Amino acid sequence: MTTTRSHRGTVPRADTEGPGGSRDRSVAGLLLLVAGSAVVLGIMTAEALYPVAYDVHDDTVSDLAAMRPDDIVRQPSAAIFNTTMIVGGLLIGFAAVLLYRSRAGLRAVIPVVGLGVGMVGVGVFPGNTVMAVHQLVSIATFVSGGLAAILTARLTSPMLRPVHLLLGGIALTFLVGYTALPDLAFFARLGEGGVERWIVYPVVLWIVVLGAALAGRSRDDSRPTGPHERNPR
Repeated sequence: MTTTRSHRGTVPRADTEGPGGSRDRSVAGLLLLVAGSAVVLGIMTAEALYPVAYDVHDDTVSDLAAMRPDDIVRQPSAAIFNTTMIVGGLLIGFAAVLLYRSRAGLRAVIPVVGLGVGMVGVGVFPGNTVMAVHQLVSIATFVSGGLAAILTARLTSPMLRPVHLLLGGIALTFLVGYTALPDLAFFARLGEGGVERWIVYPVVLWIVVLGAALAGRSRDDSRPTGPHERNPR
């Protein structure tokens, strides 16, 4: 919030984003909230309906679309997972456009765009298509998600900013740690599927946290309240 001077003293003024920008952020928050919730429910449903044994210790979330090592596609899990990734990615991409319109800043918007595009890529290129492309978009999704969680912290209240940093930091720590030290005993206990979920779910939780914070933000939040307000005449 900024302030302006008048003959009555210092008067709070609305954020520079303006009413239109505040509306864009609220809609962006709603899209993120829906996207994050859909990802959780989609993965959970695909796991529950997987027609053969599925082990979260060994099997990654992408195995729901094409089970390694033979990249076997099993329905309905593959369709549920791929659709969830594509729809969720598109919602996040639209939210990024609205955040840009609200002057959220490129530093915050670019990783959100990367997350949305990466998720669409994961759904369009599951492991049974072109594995190299699938691996590339998966890494892009993980990195973008962790960075987005950290770099969007300033868009929320000071109370929520440590949550952003914690969730983004966890995702990136597990990503870098498992990439550099895959044989570490701690990672071996979790298994590849468990480690990946420590990368994926903190990002999904951040999407829900940011979405709820932005969607619940009132356009009148910046109105002055308290005893300094004067009754209208």
